[in-house]
Amino acid sequence: MKINIKKKIALAVIVGLLASSVSYASTAVVERETLNQVALLQSLAQGYLGGTVTVRDLRSLGDTGIGTFEGLNGEMIVLDGTVYQALGDGRVVVADDKVGVPYATVTYFDEDIFLDLKDVKDKKSFEALLDKEVKNCGKNSFYMVKLHTEFSSILFRSEYGSQKPYPTLVEALRGKQTEFTAKNIKGTLVGLYCPDYMGGLNSPGWHFHFISDNKQQGGHVLELSLKKGTAELDKTDKFAMVLHNDRQFHEMNLAKDMSKDINSAEHDTKSAMKHSE
Repeated sequence: MKINIKKKIALAVIVGLLASSVSYASTAVVERETLNQVALLQSLAQGYLGGTVTVRDLRSLGDTGIGTFEGLNGEMIVLDGTVYQALGDGRVVVADDKVGVPYATVTYFDEDIFLDLKDVKDKKSFEALLDKEVKNCGKNSFYMVKLHTEFSSILFRSEYGSQKPYPTLVEALRGKQTEFTAKNIKGTLVGLYCPDYMGGLNSPGWHFHFISDNKQQGGHVLELSLKKGTAELDKTDKFAMVLHNDRQFHEMNLAKDMSKDINSAEHDTKSAMKHSE
């Protein structure tokens, strides 16, 4: 483990979040040491797939992160300030600034911790190595991870978007989830770690997305293996949430336990989801 002693100076910017269909604006000071979350994973799981926050708004909240798009139309990878959209047909495009965002987590990435990796056989082993580092550095903080390397194998998924009235997250994935396996592919994994106490707002543990170096392939990571690489972790001790400003969102019962559906959406392959119907 190597620690970057000279932490980059925090940068504050003024953010104006504009709702798409209502006259709404707010300003907030965004710090580099804040994890900014749009809505809840639980609201996404219940079927809130719209969004009053836009891609343009999101880019003001961080340069690195993960999420999805209005209608669950693909997987989001935010890397170096660009918001990429991995579509259901396998293509990756730069997301339009006007597209709605129902859920995302982003931060301004600073390399605090470097973790050398060797002969990682699967995703479970990868998470175990990251968990060990998190335990050493403080398991109740948030961590964004970036890993640029050549993956021996990586399985990732995306999905075609749904139309209104929107289904739940699991229902939206069933029948519309597409999976891709790539061998010996160079790219960047972007991931988020949430502490256990975040169970009511997000999913505790790790959540990974991937984008290839040529920006032509990407999605939500289901499995991986690699021979070597260095993971960079940004430890973050502040958390902020942006809530949607429309009636449907505020009529939801966000205390409802959606852990089973979230676990399925995070980990299940297409065949596993089909068998769970």
